Amino acid sequence: MADLSSTLRENIVLYGALFANVGIAIAKFVAAAISGSSSMLTEGVHSLVDSGNQILLLYGQAKAKRPADATHPFGYGRELYFWAFVVAILIFAVGAGVSIYEGWRHIAKPEPLRDAGINYVVLAVAMLLEGTSWAIAVREFNAKRGASSWWQSIRRSKDPAGFIVLFEDSAALIGLAIAGLGVWSSHHYGDPRIDGIASIAIGVILAGVAILLAREAKELLIGESADPALISAIWTILDKRSQISAVNHVRTIHTAPNAVFVAISADFDDDLPMGRAEALISDIEREMKASIPQLTSIYIRPEKQRDSVRQPRPS
Repeated sequence: MADLSSTLRENIVLYGALFANVGIAIAKFVAAAISGSSSMLTEGVHSLVDSGNQILLLYGQAKAKRPADATHPFGYGRELYFWAFVVAILIFAVGAGVSIYEGWRHIAKPEPLRDAGINYVVLAVAMLLEGTSWAIAVREFNAKRGASSWWQSIRRSKDPAGFIVLFEDSAALIGLAIAGLGVWSSHHYGDPRIDGIASIAIGVILAGVAILLAREAKELLIGESADPALISAIWTILDKRSQISAVNHVRTIHTAPNAVFVAISADFDDDLPMGRAEALISDIEREMKASIPQLTSIYIRPEKQRDSVRQPRPS
């Protein structure tokens, strides 16, 4: 029961967005069928894609928690990054693609709105639900970003679920505003083509969000280094050891959002016996794991400074 409660808290952003989007998608499709609104149909597809994305991210999180085995000795944590990349592709191909196509079709063959009122009701409810989901995502993201700016936090974040939901909800709120404006303008001016233009505008926004998410997911998928503060903490631990005459390099890579592999090359004193060097390495590893829980794998290689490729300590 405790594990279930912990899982729910961990995924509150995803579950909140999923439940909101399922209900919103159904309401939007009903409104689109009654009114004939292109932008409302686009918004329905948008919410449906978002629902599928949240399911994929939850699936990716579950698969990423599998323990390491002989086939994957560093675990399955980066599987989450794969599903984040799939989400970005779906937003671009399905969300943006359908929106732009539907808008173009509505401009080519305009269909007058039959009942604008239901669209306003659904948009208002959707705005309330999406706004609630967005507020939860912002609160959780702010709690993790600390003093960093939003953009710095997104670039440094190793957990794609949080910022994907934040981007999706932000795009959804903008899309709802555009859809509302499109429905009103189309009804007010008696020109159904405006509704199609609104649909294309929503598609363009989704394409932009998808490209941004794909870029971030790609960086995580091919391997990103740890946060500079974590790397600095590793250097500090090494600097305290008088038996190390020089640290050649400290290289890190995330194997999961909260798991880091570090490879260290260090020049040990020449008069240090092999047995004492082995004990020293074990002591360093224990201190690092105690001080930096994210370090799940540590590799320390004794290497002469003259034979190594030096990496300056980050400022």
